Amino acid sequence: METKISTIAIAGAGTMGQGIALACAMAGYTTRLYDIQPAACVRALQQINLLLDQLVAKNKLSAAGATALSNKITASSERSQLQANVVVEAIAENLLLKQNLLKEAEQLNQQQALLVSNTSSLSVTKIASVLTNPGLCAGLHFFNPAHILKLVEVVVGQQTARETISRLSTFAQSLGKTVVVAKDSPGFIVNRVARPFYTEALYALEHQAASPEAIDALLRSAGFKMGPFELMDLIGMDVNYAVTESVWQGLNKPARFTPANVQKEKIEKGELGRKSGKGFYTYPQK
Repeated sequence: METKISTIAIAGAGTMGQGIALACAMAGYTTRLYDIQPAACVRALQQINLLLDQLVAKNKLSAAGATALSNKITASSERSQLQANVVVEAIAENLLLKQNLLKEAEQLNQQQALLVSNTSSLSVTKIASVLTNPGLCAGLHFFNPAHILKLVEVVVGQQTARETISRLSTFAQSLGKTVVVAKDSPGFIVNRVARPFYTEALYALEHQAASPEAIDALLRSAGFKMGPFELMDLIGMDVNYAVTESVWQGLNKPARFTPANVQKEKIEKGELGRKSGKGFYTYPQK
């Protein structure tokens, strides 16, 4: 199968889905955002337009260019929105939800679309196992904010076809991304290597070695753009915790990756970070 890629569908209109949609539109693709919640579709378009306005204000984009990009992106709760050459799922880190979404997308596109998951840590092989043609499925792991950060991991499942990897690599490069092909293993490359950045910081906090503010300030002074607590708030406490738990379980529960109780308590209280208005820090709600 060789079909020119011109239309991209992104399932999940949250922060990651918005960023991927904007990256695709900026590369010239017709971009379709899908979310089961109509209100999420409305918020996504508002947020994307806000991001475009910020680019215009910084003289990085003309007003006409912003309008053209906005016009390339539609958002809807209609299932037909998933008809595209490439379908990227960016929904919750839940295996069954991802499997059902991609299975439906496969049927809608009559096994002609590339089906990719933006999963941070779940097995791409397991996600693809329910598909009629798992060879067309792979991981395409963007990093937040997806329209800015350059790295993309192309994750190879056990049944992913070589042609799929080649086409997805070319597609990601067309978005201006740096592509790294990763094996389907817990955490892939970046999230596995990054676990100690979070877990050690949380361990230090739990043992009262230092405050989140102090740890973040020290890491920034060492050259990091953000400290671990700032980054956890940006990513989302629930997402970050789920990745840690997935990597921990997948690697047979090594002590160094044990999920932190302090983070679990934050999730139970609804303190998820920027998206909820409070995490390790407090944020004004718009």
